[in-house]
Amino acid sequence: MNQSPQVQPSIPYGLQRPLSLFAILFLVVLIMMVVNICTGSVTIYLSQLFHLILRPDNTTESFILWKIRLPRAAAAVLCGGYLAVSGLLLQVYFRNPVVGPFILGISSGATLMVSLVMLTSLTMQLHIITPFTVTLAAMAGACIVMTIVVAIASRVKNGITLLIIGLMMGYLCHAVTSVLTALAEKEQVKGFVLWQLGSFSGFKWDEISLLLLVGGLLLMIVFLLAKPLNGFLLGEEYAMSMGINIRIFRMLILFLACSLAGMITAMAGPVAFIGLAIPHMARMIFSTSDNRILIPGTFFLGALVASGCDFIARALLSPVELPLSAITAFFGAPVVICLLMKKRVQL
Repeated sequence: MNQSPQVQPSIPYGLQRPLSLFAILFLVVLIMMVVNICTGSVTIYLSQLFHLILRPDNTTESFILWKIRLPRAAAAVLCGGYLAVSGLLLQVYFRNPVVGPFILGISSGATLMVSLVMLTSLTMQLHIITPFTVTLAAMAGACIVMTIVVAIASRVKNGITLLIIGLMMGYLCHAVTSVLTALAEKEQVKGFVLWQLGSFSGFKWDEISLLLLVGGLLLMIVFLLAKPLNGFLLGEEYAMSMGINIRIFRMLILFLACSLAGMITAMAGPVAFIGLAIPHMARMIFSTSDNRILIPGTFFLGALVASGCDFIARALLSPVELPLSAITAFFGAPVVICLLMKKRVQL
């Protein structure tokens, strides 16, 4: 008796390219992590790396791996990915390809609240819940500034006006931060200035755990909202026809974007252009505006770019470490300018 051949399940043709790109990006991110871990003043060879990961010991290399380089490499991946997703959410919310956490003053608001904690006696009063105090303060600052910008933006529909409002909010936050810096003690100012330069160094495993738990939960919620985000892109009326409560949905998008940006700003300092440039690059690479593809794609691409910029900041003028925000600006600004001039970015 002839048996009928079994039909093997296959991946739809439309998903083959994104899945292949996800796999490539994931592999490159892993390679970049290994490069960041192995390079430095003390070289860790691949054979040592796998041995020390499986069997930590009391050697100098093991201490450097577990206390310094591995947390830093993980922080670069997570912070870069979260910042990029935050920028994507804001661009979807405003339907404007030239907005981001840094441009709209969200990072400046987070910086202002962090300065209140680091440069005033508030740190002494809230010493019990440190380091989470800084993170909560940054999130609060980001949400406050974003709420003000959105309240004003609801009265004006011009995108250029929105950008000017965001820049003005950034200047106001910077002005208050400058006053606090002038009145603070020298030791506090030194720590705050170093924080403002932006860096993934100094991360502890407690902070990595916070990034994984809180950031992972926020990222999961963002991914679950991918289909409503696609409907929101087509207009509020279409979104309402899908059963979306527009008011609650708007607040949820802003909360997620501000929480991600504020959390990263608190831990790594202000990091420019990751949230602005990476969503553009993701749309160009994946050739789609489908957020079900863009959200994971933006995360992986942000992780890769942040890891690469961190490597350049450490290695370019070693042993001097360059400010991370300077490297991301050198990378991000030309990318955004070129993409906008070629008119390849469409939201």
